[in-house]
Amino acid sequence: MSAPACPMCEMNDVLGLEDHYECLTCGHEWSREEVQEGPRTVKDAFGNVLADGDLVAMIKDLKLQNGSQVLKSGTKSKPIRLVEGDHEIHCKMDGITIGLKACFVKKVAKE
Repeated sequence: MSAPACPMCEMNDVLGLEDHYECLTCGHEWSREEVQEGPRTVKDAFGNVLADGDLVAMIKDLKLQNGSQVLKSGTKSKPIRLVEGDHEIHCKMDGITIGLKACFVKKVAKE
């Protein structure tokens, strides 16, 4: 888990110590118990919040790992599922089940 933003100045230069956090910008200190973990939010490339069941489209061409296929810009997905990890989205595009990073997609209206 990365250190949270400072509650006073909202900067991300935070030093995580054993029992508390310390902001390197303003010097504010607060305990680890004060930090409240909220629900995870996943946002697309344009800042729209994604949820399970949303439809997304590629915003740029993306070469797949095997090297022989490319997902073209504008390719739409089947309903997505949000997962934990580096690739936040699990979906099916062009008959291929893949994991995607949210920064490569945009949310589209359901048909």
